[in-house]
Amino acid sequence: MVDIIVCVKRVPDTSEAEVIIKDDKRAIKDADLTFDINEWDNYAIEEAILKKEALGGKVTVIGVGGEEVNEVLRRCLAKGADEAIRLTDPAFDGSDGYAIAKILSAAIKDLQYDFVFTGAQAGDDSYGVTGQMLAEILGIPHATMVTKVDINNGTARIRRELEGGLEEVDEINKPAVFCIQTGLNEPRYVSIMGIRKVSKKEIPVKAAADIGISADEVGEVGSMVKLEEFSIPPAGELAEMIEGTPDEAAGKLAAILKEKGAF
Repeated sequence: MVDIIVCVKRVPDTSEAEVIIKDDKRAIKDADLTFDINEWDNYAIEEAILKKEALGGKVTVIGVGGEEVNEVLRRCLAKGADEAIRLTDPAFDGSDGYAIAKILSAAIKDLQYDFVFTGAQAGDDSYGVTGQMLAEILGIPHATMVTKVDINNGTARIRRELEGGLEEVDEINKPAVFCIQTGLNEPRYVSIMGIRKVSKKEIPVKAAADIGISADEVGEVGSMVKLEEFSIPPAGELAEMIEGTPDEAAGKLAAILKEKGAF
């Protein structure tokens, strides 16, 4: 038996959409954007469900945000998660990765769990810090960029991705936090019928007071990083095509590199 908590995030899909920054420059206009579960979190929830199916136990998903987060939580329930919790409070607005980790830890500390899974990073802000900070606050070990998880008698043998194509194998005792990398499984398809079956399932909502955290610990005031503004990267110069014979092209390239300070 293994009890796993999975932290999930609802993010916009901006891969093929025009990104328009709001007038206050602190957010993007999302009215016309499509939202879904964060890609890394999708692998995390799949891995948790696979472990439950193999070993028995329970999977609980937790999300931070407004009522719109229920959409992602219900998708996780339709996949096979057992319970979902939404953490919502005006005090949470403006929280960075550190403040989010404090919010999650406050909700998780009193729950029964063997392992906590998070995505390795978030697809909207590209932060990759919440899982590690969550583990530190909970006072338990963690591993990042995890590409394989084998659980046996309360111990997890994990494989994690390192730089330069290297991998590392570790054995970590429960409880622990694992930040899941993409590619370690094949996330299952969620059918419309599956979503309908969980459409009426109650999702408990907890505010700051419910999880025992004060307003000055979260939001912008409780964050280490404050978002000042978004900006669109300036358009770069067009590529320069170097023509001529190989010797001529090599000479021109060397001159350009010298001009740019490469040597």
